[in-house]
Amino acid sequence: MLYTTYEDGQGLAEYALLLMLIAIVLILIVAIFGGQVASLFSSVISAWPAM
Repeated sequence: MLYTTYEDGQGLAEYALLLMLIAIVLILIVAIFGGQVASLFSSVISAWPAM
């Protein structure tokens, strides 16, 4: 058996690529909608009755 395949590292690399893709999508979502979400939270907090 001159040539052997190592498939354990392949699965780890696929999970790493998937996590990187999810991280990039989340960063883009925050970059695009971050200001709108912050203003929404601000308006909700200001409308909340004072305790």
